[in-house]
Amino acid sequence: MASNALPPTGNGLIVSFGEMLIDFIPTVSGVSLAEAPGFLKAPGGAPANVAIAVTRLGGKAAFIGKLGDDEFGHMLAKILKDNDVRSDGINFDQSARTALAFVTLRADGEREFMFYRNPSADMRLEPEHLNLELIRSAKIFHYGSISLIVDPCRSAHLKAMEVAREAGCLLSYDPNLRLPLWPSPEEARQQILSIWDQSDVIKVSDVDLEFLTGSDKIDDASALSLWRPNLKLLLVTLGERGSRYYTKNFHGSVDSFHVNTVDTTGAGDSFVGALLCKIVDDQSILEDEARLREVVKFANACGAITTTGKGAIPTLPTEADALHLINEG
Repeated sequence: MASNALPPTGNGLIVSFGEMLIDFIPTVSGVSLAEAPGFLKAPGGAPANVAIAVTRLGGKAAFIGKLGDDEFGHMLAKILKDNDVRSDGINFDQSARTALAFVTLRADGEREFMFYRNPSADMRLEPEHLNLELIRSAKIFHYGSISLIVDPCRSAHLKAMEVAREAGCLLSYDPNLRLPLWPSPEEARQQILSIWDQSDVIKVSDVDLEFLTGSDKIDDASALSLWRPNLKLLLVTLGERGSRYYTKNFHGSVDSFHVNTVDTTGAGDSFVGALLCKIVDDQSILEDEARLREVVKFANACGAITTTGKGAIPTLPTEADALHLINEG
């Protein structure tokens, strides 16, 4: 295989930990929630999106989290099963509802959120609910930061990371900042960074980068201020401006693909799923710039395709979809 060819999708298991919820998206873009004439129900939650992104691309994924023992919760569990995501890490809560989020789509396709979590089932996942054998069987353990906001879910998150680390998993982190969910910006920054040193691969968006660094400069110096010695790869996604990658030995940028953007929901999750399923069986890619650039280019294509329709999961691409866009572009 040529060193710059796209690596195959791996067979290793990628376990995604965290929240799955239902996004309600206005049927009309560019209006406030109050002005929206109706809403489209879209399954979401970043860790669940990543798991489905992986299986859509031919990889193997499982989801660990807690859903409400309600119609929405069982609907979400069925969506995971229908997308070949292992569901033996899912718990159901009889006394808390599945989380809901109302998402305003501005005219430019960017989003604003209003959440219904008081508390929602995902917040009530406890350490003893974890399927530890499932975690230990993973090659990559992926998570976000929403599960760090409150206990008991925070304790479950930390326990799961510890078990994954002991089992030799690669730890993948996408903070996926949702400021309205946190008690304060200071608390958000502190908790998001509290597990920074334990992750191997971290993906941040330009919005995450500005928030975590306190700087509006989106440049190498700003990104490298988030570098830690334990990291194998730091990625910054920049939307239509592509993405940047940083390792111990090299860094660079990869251009985006121009598409007709409708809704950016799930683009970052699609990017992460694409990246993880290409490195799961061969982490030497993280030390080979030519191959890593091919993987990041593929991830950019997957992220771009996901913006071309409303909601994350319906628009997550197959590998053929991504290769078609790459070959066109």
